[in-house]
Amino acid sequence: MKNALVAEIFRSIAQILQIRGDNRFRIRAYERAAANVEGYAEDIESVARQGRLQEIPGIGEDLSEKIEEIVRSGKLKFLDELKREIPSGVLDLLSVPTVGPKTAQILYRQLHIDSIAALRHAIEAHQLQALAGFKEKTIENIRKGVALVEKSRERMTLHQAIQVSEKFVSALKKLPRVEEIVCGGSLRRCKESVRDIDILIVSGNPQAVMDAFCALPMAKEILAHGQTKASVRTPAGVQVDCRVVEKKAFGAALVYFTGSKNFNIKLRMLAQKKKAKINEYGLFKGERFIAGRTEEELFKALGMQFVDPEIREDTGEIELALQGRLPRLVEHKDLKGDLHMHSAWSDGISSIEEMARSARSLGYSYIAVTDHSQGLKVANGLSPASLLKKRKEIDALNRRLRGVRVLFGAEVDIDAEGRLDYPDAILKEFEIVVGAIHSGFKQPAGQITRRLIRACENKYVHIIAHPTGRLIGSREAYAFDMEAVLRSAARTRTALEINSFPDRMDLNDTHCRMAKEAGVRISINTDSHAADQLTNIRYGLAMARRGWLEAADVLNTLPLDQLLQELK
Repeated sequence: MKNALVAEIFRSIAQILQIRGDNRFRIRAYERAAANVEGYAEDIESVARQGRLQEIPGIGEDLSEKIEEIVRSGKLKFLDELKREIPSGVLDLLSVPTVGPKTAQILYRQLHIDSIAALRHAIEAHQLQALAGFKEKTIENIRKGVALVEKSRERMTLHQAIQVSEKFVSALKKLPRVEEIVCGGSLRRCKESVRDIDILIVSGNPQAVMDAFCALPMAKEILAHGQTKASVRTPAGVQVDCRVVEKKAFGAALVYFTGSKNFNIKLRMLAQKKKAKINEYGLFKGERFIAGRTEEELFKALGMQFVDPEIREDTGEIELALQGRLPRLVEHKDLKGDLHMHSAWSDGISSIEEMARSARSLGYSYIAVTDHSQGLKVANGLSPASLLKKRKEIDALNRRLRGVRVLFGAEVDIDAEGRLDYPDAILKEFEIVVGAIHSGFKQPAGQITRRLIRACENKYVHIIAHPTGRLIGSREAYAFDMEAVLRSAARTRTALEINSFPDRMDLNDTHCRMAKEAGVRISINTDSHAADQLTNIRYGLAMARRGWLEAADVLNTLPLDQLLQELK
């Protein structure tokens, strides 16, 4: 599908137009078109062939012609012309938090900064102090932003790693002699960031597998090519390691290459106490093979429960596994619905019915459509009059749609003082209210803490969305007292969200475990803006499992009748 390519090209155009100081409505048109095409449920090539491009919101005659050119040639002449005006490195500056188009323009024109590396050198050389309007606090924020971007580029997000790994696994699965194939490492443990990808395979013809692996089109550079293991680098610079192991040792190899390092060290110590040794080839007593065909067999031989990959971090799981007291981690089948999403009523792409039907196909029995509140103009927040019309649409849909219930909700902005964007008279009409901070990220920790606590104390707020405000690789979490907020949430029975959007995954695993210990319920939601984004729930579920959450810890595992009672 070329949806992502079209979206990427349109976003690049919008960025260049911003740096040039172009008309803001024109810029917004490209940004909106990028979002709509990226989230469109159909393949853009197929839509173009059928002459239906202008059915996509925000796509008129001019943009549809540009999409046709991209679909046909894989590039756009208009973008190439724009790029000749501004070096690509200047565009790269926009990935630095606090560096907007105007700042990038000043940095380039006055200091000839055309890359992030050049920006770092300019900061170290104290060159930014000479620029008008660049105060010490501004420069320090840019320095932190550069460090954040450079750090994030050392690793991929979980979402990016899964996308890369699935291409390799899908291709390798087709080989005739591949019996089993699993990814290991931090990807299998579902860490929020991943450095490289490990693939383990059982095959009777390892050399053929290695040859095929190194010949894949995704393998731009071959780093090593042996009989049972090989390593390549993708065009994006991602290292992918592949090894073939014996069937007899597959379980042991999977444990070993899944990690974590500390978990494996603890296992080795446990084996030594039993006068045995454990490695990637199995569990042995002397030279005698004891176990290792499967992970389950290996753990059983060590006298412990199976340990789910997500919690293999040596944070108490081995001790509990030896006692048979590990929790049963929440699974997708436990989830009954999704309580945070947006429709075309605000800044979403899909209709409420499209969101509901997609949710039903995932086995959900309810959803909450929580479009933005009136104050968030940039997201087309809903006025009271629009809310009445939306409520009527939901009521009509619930009368005719079977198998899934749509709850009338809103994502309501929490202002600088902790007040909600709608008055109580409106808030009480919603079936579910999701409170969220969308501004004032740099306020003092005490003020943000008070905002969140005040929102929890509002009797109409059920969930606090993306509680720390972070965007992985581009915005750090804002500073606040998490323990104080957890105490307030526990006291007021307010749930905190794991936002499953791939660049959020907020709350993270550590905060999930803190919430569990504090007795605070969690709601795992997607914050979807299109029907096909509901599958992003996998990323929130990964954080929940890494945070040791069980079904009872999660609000949206409740059946509909119990959920409605809980919300009251």
